[in-house]
Amino acid sequence: MSELNEYSALHNGALFFDRSDRMRIRISGPKAAELVAGMVTNDVSALLPGEGQYAAALTPKGKIVADLRIFALEDALMIDTSAPAAAGWKEMVRKYINPRVAPYHDVTEELADFGVFGRSARSVVSRVLDVDDKDLLPLAPYGHISRPFADVTVIIARVPEIDLDGFEIFIPASAVGALKGKFHSAGVAEGTSETWEIARIESGRPQWGVDMDDSTLPQEANFDELGAISYTKGCYIGQETVARVHFRGHVNRFLRRLRFVTRPAPPKGAELVDETGKVIGEIRSAALSPRFGGVALGMVRREVPPGTTLQARWPDGECSIQIEQNEKGATV
Repeated sequence: MSELNEYSALHNGALFFDRSDRMRIRISGPKAAELVAGMVTNDVSALLPGEGQYAAALTPKGKIVADLRIFALEDALMIDTSAPAAAGWKEMVRKYINPRVAPYHDVTEELADFGVFGRSARSVVSRVLDVDDKDLLPLAPYGHISRPFADVTVIIARVPEIDLDGFEIFIPASAVGALKGKFHSAGVAEGTSETWEIARIESGRPQWGVDMDDSTLPQEANFDELGAISYTKGCYIGQETVARVHFRGHVNRFLRRLRFVTRPAPPKGAELVDETGKVIGEIRSAALSPRFGGVALGMVRREVPPGTTLQARWPDGECSIQIEQNEKGATV
């Protein structure tokens, strides 16, 4: 299937994506939620089984070590992160969680992850896994249910990864072949990483190691808007910086959605320059969208308003870039 056809299928039907490169850790024991809550930006202790949330793990200075999805199971927390952020998160787990108090286990190899995204994602998951649509409809972001499939139990989670409906299926590796067979029988094609990247950038979703890293504050990467920070929970690593920014000041830059009209796309690190020639930001991600043309994410000074046109400059090229607006005129 061509990239254009994949993109059309994503927006008019659904695609499935193999997301198994993400790292998954189970942390169990009665102290699991308490210990993890002391390591991340969101209120893990408030989660009930079947609920979940997005969060960040930070350095003591409040910079992002990893962005995390946390799923509260009946007997454990399952936490996953992207492959580039895996090493930093695993190191934090080793450092701050006593396995005698809260046993933890890397289940990446034994538990695969397949995402279904698109306008018809819910109906596809319902058909493929023989799940009642009424069980999927009320799921909140990161909410999840467990269901039998091919002699194993799968976890089905609703995930707001892109600006289309999406579910991820965590499935024992032994049943991956059966799941793929069901997708193909249902006429659902597998999407490529290129199509995923276009959808991610269109949605303004930051990727660790590309749009943010351990030099980025969570507010700079729009973690407030992503619901990843609690300002009422107890202490956690890096909290002082995050709280100071929220209650007493502001960050000096934000990750913004951008549009451009040139080919090829500007590379990561291309400078963003205002009309006076002052550098006010840089490109972090860019792609060519079949629907919108050039789309990008860039870290831009906070005082530069939505709708501003800038120049992106790099050694081999230059193009005009505009900071995107939503219909109310606010940056999205």
